[in-house]
Amino acid sequence: MKFSKLPFMFAALLTGCVGNMNPTGGNSGRDYPYFITTKPLVVKKIPVPVGTTLVYKESFWKKGKQNKVMSEDRLTDINLPAGVTINWGGVPITSISQFFNSEMRGFTVYADFSKLEQSQTNRFTEMWQSCSDRLGIAIKSRDDWSFNPSNITDVQSCSVNYQRYFKNDVKQQRFLDALYQAMLQSAGKSTSK
Repeated sequence: MKFSKLPFMFAALLTGCVGNMNPTGGNSGRDYPYFITTKPLVVKKIPVPVGTTLVYKESFWKKGKQNKVMSEDRLTDINLPAGVTINWGGVPITSISQFFNSEMRGFTVYADFSKLEQSQTNRFTEMWQSCSDRLGIAIKSRDDWSFNPSNITDVQSCSVNYQRYFKNDVKQQRFLDALYQAMLQSAGKSTSK
C-alpha cells in the first residue's frame, strides 16, 4: 500500500464513526438521553433557538427523550433544528459536538457555508471553507463553546485534511497555525501565540 493512500483510509475510518451519537440510537444501538428545547436557551454560553436537540452522555438512569434539560456537564452535542443556523465566529453553523476523546478539551463546529453571505467572508471563513465544513477547536474551559477567542487555545483540525495529530507534517501544521491566526484576527484579538 502506498503511503499517499493513508489519509484517505483515515478519512474512511472516521466517516464510519458518524452517527454514533445519534440521539435516537442510530447505528450504535444506544439510546443517549436528549432534550429538545421548548424555548430559547443559553447552553455552553451559546443562545440556541426552540427545537434545538441537546444530546448528553450515555446514562444508566436516563435514556431517550427527556422532559427537562440536563446538566451542561453531561452535554455532548448541540444540534440546531433542520434549516436553522446560528452565527459562530461569523460563520453559520448547524451543530457543535464535544470531542469524542474526553481527554481532549474541545469540540467540533459544523458549518453551513451555503448560508454564508458573500459580504461576511474574510480570511478565516475562506480558509475554513477551503478544507471542510468541520472545524476542531481546543479550549481552556469546557463550559464555553461560544466563539470566545479568550477561551480558544488552538485549531486542532479542519476535517481530516488538516490534523494537529500529524505533528511531523509541516504543511498541515502551517495551515492550522495560519487558520488559528486568521480566526483571532477576525475576532480582533492579538495574534501572538
